[in-house]
Amino acid sequence: MLTIYKPALDDLWFKQEMLEDRKTMQYNHAWGGCIPFPRKDWPDWYDYWIINNENKRYYRYLVNDGKFIGEIAYHYNNEEGHYLADIIIHAKYRGCGYGKEGLKILCEEAKKNGIKVLYDDIAIDNTAIKIFIDCGFSIEYKTVDKIYLKKVL
Repeated sequence: MLTIYKPALDDLWFKQEMLEDRKTMQYNHAWGGCIPFPRKDWPDWYDYWIINNENKRYYRYLVNDGKFIGEIAYHYNNEEGHYLADIIIHAKYRGCGYGKEGLKILCEEAKKNGIKVLYDDIAIDNTAIKIFIDCGFSIEYKTVDKIYLKKVL
């Protein structure tokens, strides 16, 4: 069973590990793959996402049996005018049902925090689309590159 954990600044080693792991970030190939997250960037990122989130950003680790499994997050996208979901499961823990369980937890947390609708845009060839559909998201529309999903909470 997954639980959520609000990471401390020093716990961002796990986020760095995921963002810089080729297998974990394979889903992000359409947008460049791996993302550098050097330690020098951690304090500013932490301040923005955790400390001064303005109730527009939410970020937690998913934990199972004392191990970090992945991350869940949402943020308000000013350009699109709605909240976008985010879930990443470390590649070594994929295929165990954590994605679906984590996405359900994210939706519950968003609803508790007053969010009424969550969206996500996913590369058209990303296999995670099925997890979103299984968790009650519907297809809002598609482009050649992306699929836009929506869930009323």
